[in-house]
Amino acid sequence: MGRQIRDAAMGAPYIRRMNRPRPSGKRVRVVLLTQVIGPLDYRLPDWMEADVGSAVVVPLGPRKMVGVIWDDGVFGDEAVEEHRLRNVLEVIDVPPIKRGLRRLVDWVADYYLSNHAAVLRMVISSSAALSAGGTVTEYRPSGIEPARLTPQRAAALDALVDVQGLVRELAEQAGVSEGVIRGLVKVGALEPVTVSIDAPFAAPDPEHHRPELSDLQEAAAGVMRDAVKQGAFEPIVLDGVTGSGKTETYFEAVAEALKTGKQVLVLLPEIALTQPFLQRFEARFGVEPATWHSGMKQSQRRRVWRGVAEGRVQVVAGARSALFLPFANPGLIVVDEAHEISFKQEDGVRYHARDVAVMRGKFEGFPVVLASATPALESRHMVSIGRYKGLEIPSRFGAAKMPRIEAIDLTQDQPERGHWIAPTLLKALEERLERGEQSLLFLNRRGYAPLTLCRNCGHRFECPNCTAWMVEHRLVRRLACHHCGHVMPPPDACPECSAEDSLVPCGPGVERICDEVQRMLPEARTIVATSDTLWSPEKAAEFVALVENKAVDIIIGTQLVTKGYHFPELTLVGVIDADLGLEGGDLRAAERTFQQIAQAAGRAGRAEKPGEVFIQTRNPSHPVIAALVEGDRDAFYDAETAQRRRAGAPPFGRFAAIIISSEDEREAIEAARAIGGSAPEIEGMHVYGPAPAPLAMLRGRHRQRLLVHAQRSVELQNIMREWLGGLQFPRGVRVGVDVDPYSFL
Repeated sequence: MGRQIRDAAMGAPYIRRMNRPRPSGKRVRVVLLTQVIGPLDYRLPDWMEADVGSAVVVPLGPRKMVGVIWDDGVFGDEAVEEHRLRNVLEVIDVPPIKRGLRRLVDWVADYYLSNHAAVLRMVISSSAALSAGGTVTEYRPSGIEPARLTPQRAAALDALVDVQGLVRELAEQAGVSEGVIRGLVKVGALEPVTVSIDAPFAAPDPEHHRPELSDLQEAAAGVMRDAVKQGAFEPIVLDGVTGSGKTETYFEAVAEALKTGKQVLVLLPEIALTQPFLQRFEARFGVEPATWHSGMKQSQRRRVWRGVAEGRVQVVAGARSALFLPFANPGLIVVDEAHEISFKQEDGVRYHARDVAVMRGKFEGFPVVLASATPALESRHMVSIGRYKGLEIPSRFGAAKMPRIEAIDLTQDQPERGHWIAPTLLKALEERLERGEQSLLFLNRRGYAPLTLCRNCGHRFECPNCTAWMVEHRLVRRLACHHCGHVMPPPDACPECSAEDSLVPCGPGVERICDEVQRMLPEARTIVATSDTLWSPEKAAEFVALVENKAVDIIIGTQLVTKGYHFPELTLVGVIDADLGLEGGDLRAAERTFQQIAQAAGRAGRAEKPGEVFIQTRNPSHPVIAALVEGDRDAFYDAETAQRRRAGAPPFGRFAAIIISSEDEREAIEAARAIGGSAPEIEGMHVYGPAPAPLAMLRGRHRQRLLVHAQRSVELQNIMREWLGGLQFPRGVRVGVDVDPYSFL
């Protein structure tokens, strides 16, 4: 009897385990937002509903991770045993990522040899967007001065005039600790403001103000309107000279998309261009579009992301990252200034936004407009072979004429010793001042001087983290590295020989040109316009207001001000050093120099007053300079295309760079040699290197580089994936691949 009781007692749990129902649900594959681990299989319980593309919370060891349910078959057929599957914990209440965008993620990861999770993180780029709606408390200056005004508090209040945000955001904006901000809140100097997380955006009106277009503009607009109506994939290159009214022309395609209930994305190459664009958009459609860029607060990013995903935001103007926003009903992408190199991401996922925009249009079935006065050679080639449709606006709008361009031979018309502006250009500046007109001096070099050295011992100031010179920025009294951001105050004495007052700047930057203008033309009102001074849309708006209100006579700027700006009183452009961009062995040096100078020249004479451009050079017979002076753009592009064809360079061949880096120089060299030694021998493919990268050290890491050159028929991605995937490297070694590189540093 006792044994029966004991057996029953022992058997009961066993019986319960045998009768426990087996877990039921659907197997799903989830891409996690972490690059450490690849896609994993989970079980979606029967009581949960989630489509492919849904954002979910899943367990990973003891942690909870966010991921997205992905398509079957994308990552192969290997399956985890059923009993090892863990349940999905939660389905996040956001619209699923649509199939077209998932296909784009797959394509970007495959083409650019990147990690799926890294690409997906660009889609789910706002963690706040995954949380529930509601309100947040932000803070702004109240106008009350605290009784105890410490230097930190005073600096914070000075920096936060007309600024509103979360405590963390205000601290970052003001350059103080969060404790200082909380102290200002406590004493009432900052007041709370309740902000709705998902406040709606005003809807643009396609009929608000229809401009009068020229015949050439109307013809191009008609083609783009028809493409939007048809709702099918069609890449279009809108090739219009500077001042031809490309923006007003493609706005007609935007209006057509709005009429059909579609969403629109306009990509801009620089944050500084946002404000002028917003003003032109508001004049046409009655309201500003939503914006998307790195300078936005988390609450703003959440509002735009959710609005886009739910179809409540109709138009977004943004930087290249806006390309991965989850549009509910996309109908048009416009890539403005599509030739710009800043559309190429140089770290992380090294994608080119121009090309990815075209692929997104292909996967989701809508037209993509690439607008530029100087289209990339690759885009022109696609037009020539019939892959893209080409539209041209060959003349300026209204009475405006293209400026007269003249080369100044610096070997004949030399500036004074220690100066950089030739007498001919200086005289032209004086004439504009007398007439009350504005001028632009273009030099694509930030700061005061690119190199500082000691006249006593020759010591050169180098960045401690990079193989690069420290650039003097005299306006803020700093030496700065433009590659890693390292800054230091200029020393009073040479650190090598201790000689005092022996440091001299070598070469000009825009700040030095500004100093020269102020010495030679003391009555001129000047402004320096670079990414150092126009780092936000607000700063760019201040710059535009000053120029439009005629508070500036001479602008001294980098490539940042060579595009997108329309100043009717600007009639003179001087290019200080046209040879700068032609130095070195960059594949695209000639094309890039041509584009930059053509864009800079295009700022002159955009209204009724005629424009004039002077290009300072020591080689006026160079094909780039000659083509600019003669206004023969087609001759330059034809010659450049022929040269690329002979060399098998893009678009007729392909390049991929392999960048190896480590804090240990020997480790980087050995890893690079291992990669070079295992390179496969493929017909139509050549591997060059390894060799130290031109920037042999960057951010404290030693760098080696290999360059792969292949014919277009070679399956480059598959070969490189198999080649590099079979190698193992020490923990401290990083290996990156840049497919279709634009920077060769």
